[in-house]
Amino acid sequence: MANQKPNKSGKKNNSQPEPKKELKESKDIKSTKDVKETKEVKEKTSESKATVVASAPKSTNPLKGFFARKYGENENILTIFKTPKIWGALIGEVFGTMLLVMVLLTLGTNPLYITFAVLGLYVAIFGISGANLNPLVTAGLMASRRMSAIRGVLYMLAQLLGGWLGLIVINAFRLASEASTPLPIMNEVTGETFWAVALVELLGAIVIAFAFARALKLAKKNALAFGFVVASSMTLAIIFGMVITQNFFGIQYGFMFNPVAALMYQILPTSADNFGELAQMAGLAATAYVIFPIIGGIVGFYLSDLTSRLAGTGYSCACDDECGCTEVCNK
Repeated sequence: MANQKPNKSGKKNNSQPEPKKELKESKDIKSTKDVKETKEVKEKTSESKATVVASAPKSTNPLKGFFARKYGENENILTIFKTPKIWGALIGEVFGTMLLVMVLLTLGTNPLYITFAVLGLYVAIFGISGANLNPLVTAGLMASRRMSAIRGVLYMLAQLLGGWLGLIVINAFRLASEASTPLPIMNEVTGETFWAVALVELLGAIVIAFAFARALKLAKKNALAFGFVVASSMTLAIIFGMVITQNFFGIQYGFMFNPVAALMYQILPTSADNFGELAQMAGLAATAYVIFPIIGGIVGFYLSDLTSRLAGTGYSCACDDECGCTEVCNK
């Protein structure tokens, strides 16, 4: 037993631990635990944030952001001329207003003619400039912050130029003809008829501006529907004006609902006994046919925005998931 020989097999004892390998495995386990703990912390944080957001009370004020800007924030006097788009829009306003004034100077305010003529004009011009063709519409777009001030001013100048060109074209045809038919003129606004004319212009402008603002929601999807709504509103305003002015006040040609077209109808007097009387007559005419329609345009756009915000999704139900009234429809 004392002379027992040592083991000469050369094999190492496998039962001995390997310190380096155990250390590496412990580090891997620790890192895996850290990753899991980090993920759990992140998930808990996201859940808590979602809970806070969900529990936060939603704003119930429908008028929040009523006067928020709805046009591009980069559009100003320094950037608007950097692209040719504004020139195309201005040309569209000039040409469209010129044709509109020519229609009004030749066909007058016949509702049937106006409906089809305006329908074609607005459908054709909308894709170019938005088819304002009327300062009261442009004023409403500016006041409701759908259009920048610089674009609005340029549009009004383009409309004035287009109306003037339309007057020149019609007057040239008139002078070249043998009949020499006189151009139509609006009735002179006096102190007795001022409020009647001004209020009719105001209410007609509100109708047109309200319908225009509502029709803008249809314009991108269906330009024909947009033109039909605008043309119908103008026809409605004309019929309303005819009934009020002719039947109640006995006034012929006492409304226009377009300041540019009214100016081309020679609303401003050219003669009077003295300068003071001339200035008074010009002031009454400009107030009734220019100022009041522009105020009506602003009121019409504000009225459209107000009713839209208060109504929300509106009173419409197709009995589908997006309607939000499935339970009501199933009853």
